[in-house]
Amino acid sequence: MTLGFNDRIETLKNIFTNVSKRKSIRYGLPFIIFMIGGSFGLREWTQIRYQFSKVKGVTKEEAEKMGLHREKKVTLEDAFDEIKKLDIDNWENKRGPRPWEENLQQNKK
Repeated sequence: MTLGFNDRIETLKNIFTNVSKRKSIRYGLPFIIFMIGGSFGLREWTQIRYQFSKVKGVTKEEAEKMGLHREKKVTLEDAFDEIKKLDIDNWENKRGPRPWEENLQQNKK
């Protein structure tokens, strides 16, 4: 006796529902897929890391040839002295324009 098309679909549906009720399939299979997929993903990330670690930076002379000039050297002490000179007690809150508003306040000035 051969099964009809509808009977085969019902059989496959019953098998799927029975298998999907098992906790090892519902929770274990996604975990295993995540672990195996994660290992492949980590391999790609580490490959990118090592690939770009071989890239060297630009020296000061090369930067000057390209037109990048740094006139003054900034130190932490100099930046702190500039911040100490600022008057932080007297300030005015200025509202910036919103994306949906036109720049009316800026145009008035």
